[in-house]
Amino acid sequence: MSEPDSTTRRIPVVEREQSASAADFNPVPTLGDDDDGKTGRFWSKRRVPAGLLALVVLGAAGLLLYDIAAVRAEHPAMRWRRELADDLATRPLDDTWVFTGAGVAVALGLWLLVLAVTPGLRAILPMRRPSEDVRAGLDRSAAALVLRDRAMEVSGVQSVRVQVGRSKVSVNAVSHFRQLDDVRSDLDTALGVGIRQLGLSDPPRLSVHVGRPDKKG
Repeated sequence: MSEPDSTTRRIPVVEREQSASAADFNPVPTLGDDDDGKTGRFWSKRRVPAGLLALVVLGAAGLLLYDIAAVRAEHPAMRWRRELADDLATRPLDDTWVFTGAGVAVALGLWLLVLAVTPGLRAILPMRRPSEDVRAGLDRSAAALVLRDRAMEVSGVQSVRVQVGRSKVSVNAVSHFRQLDDVRSDLDTALGVGIRQLGLSDPPRLSVHVGRPDKKG
């Protein structure tokens, strides 16, 4: 009977070939507390104000050009332009209609300037950017729904109303048992974690109010 071979043999290892795309792949970094992924608000396209202003300017310019062309063709000017010119030439500057028209023009100009220099889209909260190629936003109502569900998981909470703003999250909860201070402390902890997990660029501060349900009768 032959003795067993005690020679240790190395088992061959099959090495997988890594594709070029996998070798060059960089995992998306996670969003931690120390990440600098802040971004500004989303800018609105301002389609409605821009469209209304374009229609008004187009209509006024077309009407004025038509009247000028008619005058050049030796036709009388439109009645409204003659009356407007005569009225502006004879009406005093301290007249009520002059002040009213000037006030409306100034208000409209200021409104258009505000629309031009402000981002808009106040209902969308910008989220932190894990990379330069990704930009996301979270609707306020969706954020409020997520935080409301998390608040309802806290023991002692009967109902809760959550309002999410750009800089503040207001929570009004009703507790039907447990001490109010304990419920408020648990809500602070749970909602604080929930706000951080939303991944917002500028996390809003938290304001929690807890009360008892109204007595019936």
